Amino acid sequence: MESDLHPTNFPQLSQQLVDAVRFIGERQWCPATGGNFSARIDEQHCLITQSGKFKDQLTLDDLMISTMDNKAVDPALKPSAETGLHTKLYQLNPQIDCVLHTHSVHSTVLSRACGDKIVIQGYEMQKSLRGNTTHLDSIEVLVFDNDQDIDALAKRVEAKWHAGEITQPGFLVKGHGLYAWGNSVSEAKRHVEGFEFLFACLWQEKLLGKA
Repeated sequence: MESDLHPTNFPQLSQQLVDAVRFIGERQWCPATGGNFSARIDEQHCLITQSGKFKDQLTLDDLMISTMDNKAVDPALKPSAETGLHTKLYQLNPQIDCVLHTHSVHSTVLSRACGDKIVIQGYEMQKSLRGNTTHLDSIEVLVFDNDQDIDALAKRVEAKWHAGEITQPGFLVKGHGLYAWGNSVSEAKRHVEGFEFLFACLWQEKLLGKA
């Protein structure tokens, strides 16, 4: 992993990101080198996983540094094709310090079975998502149409963000998976776990004919 940037917390941040990605990979939430994961270094740079790496086997050498305008600090390394969506989220909210994108079966299939949003209500696990304090509330998770043009997708996310329609720390991309974030690697990981549990429950409800 290249770096001329050495903030005090750089080694700790790098290891936290690798540990979170391996945790996710071991649960088969991003098979076949899928998914991409990042952490903010400062206002101009983020760590992000290199393209084509198996996430359950990720090492520090599989991380790289990107600028917030999606340029690799080391041009010999290839960042994820979806880097632009990570950096857009960092630009939209300076409190976001980590973005995790998974490709789990439940999140991917559920995104295809729903419209432009998923409504969740009645699950205690809703409280794992920042800002939610009771299972009684109804929460909405937006679902965006997939797009191979990441800049176009990022602009649609930006429009919904400014319209105040993204109210949870994550959204789904149809037939693709989950993007979740947090103000630390630990919080983003918690949000991924919470979302993945909730999506699995919702899919089971559909199989039981209750949704």
